Amino acid sequence: MNSHALVDHIPALRRYARALTGDTWAADDLVQDTLERACRKWRLWTAGSDLRAWLFTVMHNLSVNQMRRSFWRSGSSTVDIDDVAHELAAPDADPAQALDLQRCLMRLPTDQRAALLLVALEDMSYADVGRIMGVPIGTVMSRLSRARARLQELLEAPARSPERVPVPDGFATAVPLRRLK
Repeated sequence: MNSHALVDHIPALRRYARALTGDTWAADDLVQDTLERACRKWRLWTAGSDLRAWLFTVMHNLSVNQMRRSFWRSGSSTVDIDDVAHELAAPDADPAQALDLQRCLMRLPTDQRAALLLVALEDMSYADVGRIMGVPIGTVMSRLSRARARLQELLEAPARSPERVPVPDGFATAVPLRRLK
């Protein structure tokens, strides 16, 4: 693996990690963990294959593993979405304020958010996203469709007071999503 080829993908990895985690520090940690693992496991990459897709696969798997560890450490249990549907509405939107797209993205289920970000933000094909996430293309299309519909619902939802909208610890608040170069 050419180190220059690896370095060329860092901006895209950082952009995706920040959008995925919603937190600059967590995103930087995820990128560093991804690069460390890629360097340790470089023999698993097939020369001539898409290095970008392989790096995103490594990042996706690390992210999923971190979320699982965090979930089990917190002692959380599953929650029926119908029981918390009232908490899933979009935050209050003052007409004078810009939409808080990042907050709405963070309210999407992780699998849907990942599919949406890889396709929309990273401009990846459904096939590449399927390989990265380890799911069939049909599942990618389904997750993407549900993510787009849910994001539209969140962005168009009636206003609610911001103090009633919980934001998970470690997530940035009121920071607009922007493309990093």
